[in-house]
Amino acid sequence: MTSSENERTGTDFVRELVQRDLAEGTFGGRVQTRFPPEPNGYLHIGHAKAITLDFELAREFGGICKLRFDDTNPDTEETSFVEGIITDLKWLGYDPGEPLYASDYFEQIYAWAELLITDGKAYVDDQDTETIRAQRGGYGKPGIESPHRTRTIDENLDLFRRMRAGEFADGDRVLRAKIDMQHENMQLRDPVMYRIRRGHHHRTHDAWVIYPTYDWAHGQSDAIEGTTHSLCTLEFDSHRALYDWYLAQLPLPFEKPRQTEFARLELTHTVTSKRKLAQLVADGVVDGWDDPRLPTLRALRRRGYPASAIREFCAFIGVARTNSRHQIELLESFVRSELNRTALRRMAVLHPVKLVLTDWPTNPDGTPVVEHFTIANNPENDADGTRQVAFSGELHIERDDFMADPPPKFFRLSPGREVRLRGAYLVTCTGFDTADDGTVTTIYATHDPESKGGNAPDGRKVKSTMHWVSATHAVPATVALYERLFAAEVPGERTGDPFDDLNRDSRELLTGCLVEAALGDTAAGEVVQFERLGYFAHDPSEPLLFHRTVGLKDDWANIQKRAT
Repeated sequence: MTSSENERTGTDFVRELVQRDLAEGTFGGRVQTRFPPEPNGYLHIGHAKAITLDFELAREFGGICKLRFDDTNPDTEETSFVEGIITDLKWLGYDPGEPLYASDYFEQIYAWAELLITDGKAYVDDQDTETIRAQRGGYGKPGIESPHRTRTIDENLDLFRRMRAGEFADGDRVLRAKIDMQHENMQLRDPVMYRIRRGHHHRTHDAWVIYPTYDWAHGQSDAIEGTTHSLCTLEFDSHRALYDWYLAQLPLPFEKPRQTEFARLELTHTVTSKRKLAQLVADGVVDGWDDPRLPTLRALRRRGYPASAIREFCAFIGVARTNSRHQIELLESFVRSELNRTALRRMAVLHPVKLVLTDWPTNPDGTPVVEHFTIANNPENDADGTRQVAFSGELHIERDDFMADPPPKFFRLSPGREVRLRGAYLVTCTGFDTADDGTVTTIYATHDPESKGGNAPDGRKVKSTMHWVSATHAVPATVALYERLFAAEVPGERTGDPFDDLNRDSRELLTGCLVEAALGDTAAGEVVQFERLGYFAHDPSEPLLFHRTVGLKDDWANIQKRAT
């Protein structure tokens, strides 16, 4: 899929809804969406789908999308998360402008809560959380009304104002909406609107000791901002009736926003629960929120995933009404396709073993002659030009590219066999040395001087082309290889605990790697292709540390073949 193909030509039920609203003049012909993360963690790949839908929908229909932080829980929210979310959002390709905050509306939301009390539609309950939860009942099980449900309006107003004034301890009282304790929708069984919580808020500091619940603040924030289409994932489907009920009680001077739900994005071999991601970080399973094994956007960026590939992936999977789990190999195929077009090619040897050309010429002073070969930076893009790669009589190749006693169909280097060194010469192995334990330490070979550039003048064919680096010109590097953080496709499906499926060996850190000199000039964060090995991202802060982004093998194509 090319960048131009990211311009959507199809449609989906959300876009059909917006088109119908525009045709009917609903919301005065306006389209306004919002992306409302809670700043209690960093964005992950699941958020990317919501982000692209919210921002692209607004763009397509000439509207606007606003970033609003739903910061109603002082215990878990931090300014660092706010800043990180803004950074990640911009990296993904969207400029949110000046962010908004639910905390900006605390006074208005509080005033509306007093209005509901005055209208007899909210009351203060002295019961604890466990009792309230138990009294809600369940599906097919009736709810039990609180003994405080019949308090007078004046008493409720007095208690609520005293809650705000800080006269009561945390958890002593809550404000609840008075709806219907027998309603079949559990969300409408007198939900909690405010709770006492003395946590230090990242913006309002200690000005408030009562905080609105998400359900009470969310729809009202939408209304204050002028949101028209409030897009949520499917777990909020049962909350829509409450969203609408709250808005119906308020004297809004314009049309009420409409909530619409769509399927969230889930991937195999990973988890996107903020709580579980935070536990992975806290337990030291990973090295932080940007550990390349995580599905957070900052981790994917560090691993080398292009933002454009993530956007195209989200556009490809589309918007559905039912949840499904997409295979991570599909996402990787978009990453691989993008990097194949854009990544420069370089040679790197991850497990080096020395290769000595015994017939290589020397200078009068006895030092080996050094040649330079012109090699394309990217065969997919001539505009990327070429580079000069140094070659001498002592090289390093991959240890796996040599076998002293090869099995059938092993076509790489072995005694008596001829191979091609990428862009350089054809060489033939003449022998090797080993250590006491049998480990090969040095390989010896001769080269064909007439095969400069890698092609024999007599047209003979060789079955293997191998990458290499010059021993005297190579640069040392560290390379991190990654496997799935969770071994199971659906973590926790077997036992109910996704951590039972953790792959504790999901990272291999290779030191002593040798890479061609040009990699020493790789920009921080840049992704290059290590020829024959895969795509690797230069770490943003640690020089010459490279993270494997994806391999060269298209696993998604193989999955599709097996499926057919």
